[in-house]
Amino acid sequence: MPCCLHSDKIPEIQGKLWALTLLVTSLLRVRPLCLFVCLVRFCLFKSVNMSGPKEELGEQRDSTKKKKKKKKKTESGKKRREKQQEEEVEEEEVHSDCIVLRGIFKLGKKSHDVLLTRTRLTWTPITPEMPTGEACVLQPGVMPLQDVFAVKVKRRRAAGQESGGPVLGVTLFCSRQRGRRLEEDTLHLHNASAEHTYTWYNTLKELVSGFSSRPKCLKVFINPSSHKKEAVHIYREHVAPLFKMADVSTDITVTEKKGHALSVMKECKLDEFDGVVCVGGDGSVAEVCHALVLRAQLDADSPEKPVKPVLPLGIIPAGSTNVVSCSVHGVRDPVTAALHIILGHQQQVDMCSFSSLGQLVCFGFSAMFGFGGQSLARAEKKRWMPSSQRREYALVKTLARLKPEYCHLSFIPVTKTTRDLFGHHSEDEDLDQDPGSVDAEGEGTWTTIKGLYLNISVMSIPCLSPHAPRGLAPNTSLANGSASLIAVGNTSRSEFIKHLKRYSSSSGQFSFSFVETHTVTAVRIRPRSQRSWSEEESEGEEGDSKTTPIIQTEGATFPWNIDGELVEIANEVLIRVHPRLITLYGEDMDEAESTVSCSCI
Repeated sequence: MPCCLHSDKIPEIQGKLWALTLLVTSLLRVRPLCLFVCLVRFCLFKSVNMSGPKEELGEQRDSTKKKKKKKKKTESGKKRREKQQEEEVEEEEVHSDCIVLRGIFKLGKKSHDVLLTRTRLTWTPITPEMPTGEACVLQPGVMPLQDVFAVKVKRRRAAGQESGGPVLGVTLFCSRQRGRRLEEDTLHLHNASAEHTYTWYNTLKELVSGFSSRPKCLKVFINPSSHKKEAVHIYREHVAPLFKMADVSTDITVTEKKGHALSVMKECKLDEFDGVVCVGGDGSVAEVCHALVLRAQLDADSPEKPVKPVLPLGIIPAGSTNVVSCSVHGVRDPVTAALHIILGHQQQVDMCSFSSLGQLVCFGFSAMFGFGGQSLARAEKKRWMPSSQRREYALVKTLARLKPEYCHLSFIPVTKTTRDLFGHHSEDEDLDQDPGSVDAEGEGTWTTIKGLYLNISVMSIPCLSPHAPRGLAPNTSLANGSASLIAVGNTSRSEFIKHLKRYSSSSGQFSFSFVETHTVTAVRIRPRSQRSWSEEESEGEEGDSKTTPIIQTEGATFPWNIDGELVEIANEVLIRVHPRLITLYGEDMDEAESTVSCSCI
């Protein structure tokens, strides 16, 4: 055994070891008994002489053992506390998610042990033990009940039989996410026992109907004239069957003209519905949103201040661009939009109010002045053309007649911003900042810029679309309480086209010296041109009728693209952001699914 040796005793021990060696060699010639006696005597002699060091060594070992025991006790105490905390958390989870039902069903051709809790459904295959006695461990399947929107009893029926038939089990209709899309999926639980099946059916039905955010009755507006006049077909083929399966009742209004939804909304009894649905393009969506906010103002007797509507709005995309739908769904897909509505996924969204000379024009999400408004005005005059050709015609002709507008651009920045996101300056602009020019409502200080602009955009949402996957305003979101101001100054036609083409790529559309961006809460745009755009257009094209301006004066009128709708206004326009003014069915998306390649430029 190892021991501690003092330096003064080392020679004595070495002498004893040498004596032992000589003794062993001499005794090997004698009987084994004699050798045994000698070794015992030597061991006794050694134990007597080495007792002192051994006692000291024992004391040191005892002290180290005590310290180790204390450490082990403290470590074991900590582990026990951690285990107790983990057990308490597990007990809370088990208590909140206790088993409601348990049974055996067939999924496919195999029997499964199915467990139902208040939040999820799990199933594990029942496998026989192996000849060695070991059981094969398989991962259980899991389905959250928040993804289930309908439960039905499955029966075997003959051809032409509409009711009755022997019970086969329970079928769950759920939503599966594939990228940004939501797809309908089913799970069949087979069991021939009618009593067992109906016990599970009633329990599942009760749990699924317990989600308070899911609508039971909806008011639906369908615009039959949107895009390729396919809104009615989209609703009947893709949306109505899902609403029927989820036991959602609907009251449908097919709009006949512009403003029809607004007039119906003013007279409608909204307390009978859990939500409103719009089937159409961006123009239809903007009209219904405008109607919802106006109705909320009427109900609250607040004609001046915008009031948040009580009912959420669902958007079924059936237009050409659908930027609002893509911003809350990430994809132009009616099934995805319908499932968001059925499952009750809600998102708060900012809106803007557009007014001129103290008169409200409308509520909306985005507006474009200059190139965006002029191209839309030209497209509206060619309604007889197919939508894709009409859009390309308008873009090419507006680029051919590209001309900047001299404007006074004023805005209230959210934070301290630079003139340009990339530190560039435009040669045709003058910056005028007046520290004393505080907004009348106390929202902040107005900053004014004067110059020539090809296009000015104000967007409170990202405006995602297949043509612009990251959006026309990628620096904003649905509910950040601000809008993105994008001002494109005067430049050559080739440089402007490069700027437009960058929207279809990942980034870089703002990295030009003539482009500046600001995050704002309010914008005032005052065109200073003395000649109307419609007058210039009428000189080049005979037979084209003018659009009557919304705000009529003796001065010039200018086209605005407000949520895809053409609005002609003759004076300055004041745009204010109203945070979380409306609730939409859907989720906030960072990027849209790109399925369209634009070939117009």
